[in-house]
Amino acid sequence: MNDPPQPKNSARARADRVKDFRCKNLIAVLENPEDIRNIGTVIRNVNALGVEKAYVIDRNGALPDDWQDMREHQRLSKVSASAIKWSYVRTFNDTESCLQHLAKNGFVSVVTSPRTKGRKNVVLHEGDYTRFKKLAVWFGNEATGISELAVQESALCVNIPMFGIVESLNLGTSTGIVLYEVTKQRRAFQERHKAKRQANARARKRPNPSLKPTRTGRGAGHAGR
Repeated sequence: MNDPPQPKNSARARADRVKDFRCKNLIAVLENPEDIRNIGTVIRNVNALGVEKAYVIDRNGALPDDWQDMREHQRLSKVSASAIKWSYVRTFNDTESCLQHLAKNGFVSVVTSPRTKGRKNVVLHEGDYTRFKKLAVWFGNEATGISELAVQESALCVNIPMFGIVESLNLGTSTGIVLYEVTKQRRAFQERHKAKRQANARARKRPNPSLKPTRTGRGAGHAGR
């Protein structure tokens, strides 16, 4: 006699429930973050907001190369509120290799940056982040911001409108604000697309009233005799 299936633990069960709400083909990229507390906070934001993956350009080797080792990293687990255990994170040694990987896989990059001369600039809430099927959103170093190479390879520069004396936000805060807007748009787009597919599937199953049944049996086709 087979043993009855064991119930899943609550975290795994929740992970299964929320996976359909994850934003497909959306990656958050951190370029050379210096503080592991910021990395943990961003991973927490990524997981909470349903971003599919996080890439970290880690020139200082602060993180393990292996994702499984990363999930067991005690400090990272603590500052990310254990989100690292439920998030896909990949590291790169430099900006060039990350850009090449993204381009090879068909991703378009946008960077978060103040207005940049000579580039297409957009205020966060005025941008349309659904027009790119595969999107990578870049966030720069805590002190120096985004690199010139990342800016040059991006489709647009996104800036957060600010109205205070201090016009800057820390990395954890800026990623939360930007990714909230991006995921809100892309999740709504996914829901509309899903609803349209379901409606089309239901329409195909319904009988077509314009198709009348064919008469069969003796005498069919001889009504005019």
